Amino acid sequence: MSTIPTPAVSRALARAVRGWLDHLDVERGVARNTLVSYTRDLDRYLDYLARQGVSTPENVTEAHVSGFLADLRAGSPGRMPLSASSAARTLVAVRGLHRFLALEGRTLADPAEGVRPPKTPLRLPKAIGVDDVERLLAAASLGDTPVSMRDRALFEVLYGAGARISEAVGLDVDDLDLESGTVRLFGKGSKERIVPVGRYAREAVAAYLVRGRPALAARGKGTPALFLGTRGARLSRQTAWSALAAAGERAGLAGHLSPHTLRHSFATHLLEGGADVRVVQELLGHASVTTTQIYTMVTVARLREVYAESHPRAR
Repeated sequence: MSTIPTPAVSRALARAVRGWLDHLDVERGVARNTLVSYTRDLDRYLDYLARQGVSTPENVTEAHVSGFLADLRAGSPGRMPLSASSAARTLVAVRGLHRFLALEGRTLADPAEGVRPPKTPLRLPKAIGVDDVERLLAAASLGDTPVSMRDRALFEVLYGAGARISEAVGLDVDDLDLESGTVRLFGKGSKERIVPVGRYAREAVAAYLVRGRPALAARGKGTPALFLGTRGARLSRQTAWSALAAAGERAGLAGHLSPHTLRHSFATHLLEGGADVRVVQELLGHASVTTTQIYTMVTVARLREVYAESHPRAR
């Protein structure tokens, strides 16, 4: 079966993309994972422009950008169609590229400015109840081994500080001050924030540092990382979430956990306890309170559920 060869991407467009990515990397300090994601998204965009016969940034029109968005949703040769949310994320990279080129004076106009992302269904973040968190933490502590002590300490920090998994595995020993009860987290774009951690997390980390980490560290070459793998190196995100999945299965929570579950639960439980949304915003490290307000919808949804189940005139 013959295939239609994909036209070569023009050097001018490739240079434009490279220039924007370098700008993000060097001048704005964008996270490495974000750069990798943007690179992947823009590779697909350049392939689309090549198929349309576009060879320079100046030749790109709004119709091309809109056509690319439609191409994302419908799929193209060798590429699966994307959901509305994935297509919207890809469009972010395209819009950023063209905004940069226009601001730098490399193009006279921004062809992506008027292209709006597809509307995505509102998905409330999934949180588990306080009792479920307790069961998960208890399941992580089984065996009293260096690994189980590490897992308990890790999950306590994830839930107690609302940390992202990348922030937690990126912690060094000196980032957590057990005496003052604070932890220094480095979020997206290497933004630093200081977050309080409670007694349970401090006690779990202290136990791990005394009785768990030394045994794991002895298997490696020396690292300042707080959480270590079985070979003594910094714990990877993949291993951390494998540990979470295993503990969740033991706790009877299989299928209810995701990479952000404990962070979502942290925010939801704070708001249910009466915390101000702007305080939660600071704790989570959100740049905008709008991002945090999604959690207020979770608590309202829960209030409606309780009302419907409890009030005699609700139904």
